Amino acid sequence: MESPGKSPGSEEIEWDLSSQSTKSGSVSSKSGGARTLSSSASGSTVSGNRDHSPGSNGRRMRPSVTSAASGLPIVREMRDHRTSSQTSLGVPLLPHNTSGSPRGTVVSSKKVLTNFEKVVVRDPEVEEKRIQKLSHYSTEYNQQKGVYKQLLNWADKSYNRFGNQIMGLFMKSRRRPPLPPKKDLLGLARHYYPARADLKVQVCDFGLGRAERNEITLGQVEEYWQSKPDWVDVRWIYAPLGLGLTHSSIEDIFLHDAQPGREFENAGSAGWPYVETEVLNMRSHENFQEMRDVYMILSNLKELDDELNQCSFENDKNSSLQSDIEWRTKHLEVTANYWNLVASDMPWQLDEGLAMGIMGPMEGLQPIGRQIGRQALSIHPFFRKSHLVRNVFRCFHRNDGILLTLSPMAGVNFLDKKMSQHLGEPVNAIFDNENASAPGCVFAAFADQGTSTWHRRTVEWFLTYLITEVGVTPHARRQGFTAPDLDKAYQSIIQDLKRRRHAPWRKNETVKLVRDYLACVDELTIVRLICQQQVDLFKGMQQDVRKFETEDNRARRTPDNPIGESMTERIKWALNLVKSRLDSTEKLLIDARQSMEELFQLRSIEQNELAIVNDSQNKAILIFTGVTIVFLPLSFFTSYYGMNLSTIVGTAKTEGYFWKVCGSIALCIVVIVSLGAFRHHLKNAWKSRRPVNPAYSMV
Repeated sequence: MESPGKSPGSEEIEWDLSSQSTKSGSVSSKSGGARTLSSSASGSTVSGNRDHSPGSNGRRMRPSVTSAASGLPIVREMRDHRTSSQTSLGVPLLPHNTSGSPRGTVVSSKKVLTNFEKVVVRDPEVEEKRIQKLSHYSTEYNQQKGVYKQLLNWADKSYNRFGNQIMGLFMKSRRRPPLPPKKDLLGLARHYYPARADLKVQVCDFGLGRAERNEITLGQVEEYWQSKPDWVDVRWIYAPLGLGLTHSSIEDIFLHDAQPGREFENAGSAGWPYVETEVLNMRSHENFQEMRDVYMILSNLKELDDELNQCSFENDKNSSLQSDIEWRTKHLEVTANYWNLVASDMPWQLDEGLAMGIMGPMEGLQPIGRQIGRQALSIHPFFRKSHLVRNVFRCFHRNDGILLTLSPMAGVNFLDKKMSQHLGEPVNAIFDNENASAPGCVFAAFADQGTSTWHRRTVEWFLTYLITEVGVTPHARRQGFTAPDLDKAYQSIIQDLKRRRHAPWRKNETVKLVRDYLACVDELTIVRLICQQQVDLFKGMQQDVRKFETEDNRARRTPDNPIGESMTERIKWALNLVKSRLDSTEKLLIDARQSMEELFQLRSIEQNELAIVNDSQNKAILIFTGVTIVFLPLSFFTSYYGMNLSTIVGTAKTEGYFWKVCGSIALCIVVIVSLGAFRHHLKNAWKSRRPVNPAYSMV
């Protein structure tokens, strides 16, 4: 008996919720006899000695409990120093915690100890809400999975030829499967591509010693950027929007409602002093394929358009969003239907163009195909079920302390041994998992202390922290390298390709090997381009931040937390990481190209050897053919003229009967052999005459 609400063929999807680790701080190694406390990719910490050792490259190491505990005397000294510094600067002190439970301070080692305790004991209330949320998404996903399978079965078999339809009367396997009900199709479309007004938006408020997060919908977003509470220093609005009409309208309305913040002239482009970067993240290959299938199939079912277009802004409470989108559609002479608006939710594959520097709403994802190509990265066992995708990450800040970030990034940013578990979580809940999501990790880093640890409690400082945290992903540093990094994975893949290069010859193996080489080279090329763009971005931000600090010094604006990590230090850390990835990617790219050239040379030598062997075989065949040409006609004529059917007892047949029977049999044999020999050419010619299935066509 199937449980109610589940479609036939649906599969139960459950997530392991018992072993979710939390954010962790980090303590760097000793340098020059002085212990350096620095921030990591997992939390906001401060530094007592900011001079990194020459060999460290600004790298943040994962701490251990022993190393954190050994720094307690230094923690007390720095806490005393912080107290005296804040008192002299007039900064209010946080209330002392007398309950005995550890609370975070400005000092990173204290933060580390707090995080280690949270690994053991998580907030029961927060964990219970997360379990309920995942349970709700799990039930909904299993229901939609059954509808998706029915739709896929219909799309793959609904365009058979007339002959197959006739055969379907007698064979059940050849019958046309039914299309799922219209109500189920509408629910499937809104499950994978929510209506614009129903998109989940995160609103994060940060104040002195306090932080709050609210989940709203895009239909309410204008209300939250009009103003912020008095206690809030920075309000961060994170909307999962990709490049498109809605993206352009949101950013223009946001910037129109207040004056922009300090301009990042060098990090941005001419006339556009805002920060953006492309972010690599991991998506579930299965979920990515489902999104493509749903979009490509349902967007061609015209009977769904009216209902979907009506629900696009059904719950929109914004005063100007819908009217602004309508104006843009008239100005650009395009149609703002449901599928044009939600297309920006789809991640970009590595080979689908570059998103950096795109300005117009019509310059988003180019025409796509339904099937997702196999990546060379999937050769590695750890990444077998994942797909490396790209998403643009744009930041817009105003002088009233409000930051708006737009990005459809909903994949895994941190690589660890539980990545398969993270990939199985729904995209709407990934922000809640700070062990998988970089934006979620950023909020979790300041959830306890708010802006108390910030060098400057400004939107520019938070923007710098956010873009450096997101821009260096994906990486395996957060959980202490419990999973292979991208460069290590590609290095292992290239070594595997080299081993296959020397394997014994097998049919079609060389073609598969060359395809894997080309896929590997293409992926590394795109990763190198993105890393180069990020290096240019951080170099530009360095110049802008130096200008900000010069202006602050001239205006005698002192830091809110003198021992906090400054924007310059933060960018230097991120720049070193990205440069390191760029160098390793370039080396891997050179290695892959050289290895592929050696493969071609090896196969050329093998072909030459085979040509020599074939030459001797051809001479033997030539002699055999000459003998056959001489003796075959002689054998035929002697056999034919030696026949005398009339002398056979009881037989009145003649030579005419012989040709009727034997000639017909010989003709049938020749026709069957010819069809078998040219079956591929005939099959391709037949396919070229068949109508194209819209489910497989290009958008």
